[in-house]
Amino acid sequence: MNRDALQSALSQDGCISARAALAELEAGADFEVFLNQTASAQQLWDIWSWRHEVMLDTGVRPRPGLGEAIAGLQATGTARVYMATVTGSQRRFTIFLSEDRTQCVACW
Repeated sequence: MNRDALQSALSQDGCISARAALAELEAGADFEVFLNQTASAQQLWDIWSWRHEVMLDTGVRPRPGLGEAIAGLQATGTARVYMATVTGSQRRFTIFLSEDRTQCVACW
């Protein structure tokens, strides 16, 4: 997957984290798309919703966009997703892409 395709997928997601990741990508940030395997969005939702709950229960402030991203994973159901990262100047973004890699379904 090339930079332009990832930018296109991120541009279709209106969440704040996706817009921030897109801006970093457009500014030349490093990125990686893990094409060797997919995961069930439902399984990822199970993991991340639990982690989010633990963070909130223990007073840890989650990264911006995590709650919205968890909702995106839940809405994706059992569909398979790919993971990508964008490493910007201030932070690293975790991105989940639809199985056809044309849409960002979650980003934080």
